[in-house]
Amino acid sequence: MTTYKDSGVDIQGGNEASRIAYEHAKKTFASRSGKIGEPVSDDGGFAGLLDMGDFYLVQNDDGTGSKMELAVAMGKFDTIGADLVAMVADDAICTGAEVISLSNTLDVAYIDQAMIDSLLGGLSKACQQQKIVMPGGEIAEVPGAVNSPVWNATSVGVVAKDRVIDTGKISEGDVILSLQSGVARSNGFSLIRKILTDAYEENWHAVEWKNGVTWGEIMLTPSIMYHGALLTLLGRHGEDRFIDIKGLAHITGGGIAENLKRTLKKSGCGADLTDLFAPHDAIKDLITLGSVTIDEAYRTWNMGNGMLVIVAKDDADVSLDKLHSAGLEAKIAGSVTSGGEVAVHAFDGSVL
Repeated sequence: MTTYKDSGVDIQGGNEASRIAYEHAKKTFASRSGKIGEPVSDDGGFAGLLDMGDFYLVQNDDGTGSKMELAVAMGKFDTIGADLVAMVADDAICTGAEVISLSNTLDVAYIDQAMIDSLLGGLSKACQQQKIVMPGGEIAEVPGAVNSPVWNATSVGVVAKDRVIDTGKISEGDVILSLQSGVARSNGFSLIRKILTDAYEENWHAVEWKNGVTWGEIMLTPSIMYHGALLTLLGRHGEDRFIDIKGLAHITGGGIAENLKRTLKKSGCGADLTDLFAPHDAIKDLITLGSVTIDEAYRTWNMGNGMLVIVAKDDADVSLDKLHSAGLEAKIAGSVTSGGEVAVHAFDGSVL
């Protein structure tokens, strides 16, 4: 049985480290009290809000993680920019914000101009699709500090004060929609790499998965970006709001239940997720190959569900129509319940 911790990642330790980091961050908040940019405290939130008068500036950071290791192994860098955009923009929109800019930092052991051209070309393409500008960035050549490229980004968004998603209004009977994920986003890749390395050794990326497609090709499938499609419901800054979304949960590190709990915490509600999307066949094969328990799989990966959207029952059908028109696969996955527990009905029929 292979676990995420076996691959070197400690989810509980990481959560505690994030809590510690945010405690230190909050100590800086008083320095902006009464000034432009006064922060809003939100433990466990997906992004930080800064008071700019009539609106909030929304800022957050993330990176491509060890999915970059796969891109390096394959020498293919033109798609991972979509993963970088998805990691930050799809966190920021959980506040209701439209992301307007993204800056990035790339740490490399040496300058490879062809790689940088491919990476930044892919990032530029993904940003153009989401109507996000790239105002700047940094490429740092740090031999000895890194052996492989490390790519991170900061996104900046805006949201009017009266349009921040108020998760405290979530109530029993609200509908939870799921937006289908691709194969794997930039989360849980350390476990993916360990399972495949244990099975096929270091060149696992060149081993056929099925139908002539290698494990490397299927696992490098870029993340679906939800930000632009969700703005068809929320409206871009200055536009009318089409649907009053009550909550969004970006399903990244920690899996489905833990990320949804972050969204539900202010309401005190729980959820019953009875009809989630099943994971991609490649993820199912990984579970078998690594003898991963279903519980561990749902704690580590999004299992086919990249974003959960909470709306009033009367808004469910029209929301689905808009999301489908925007090119996403979406469906009703469950409902909000009383109490704080989240029940996840797994693809194998078990309930977690």
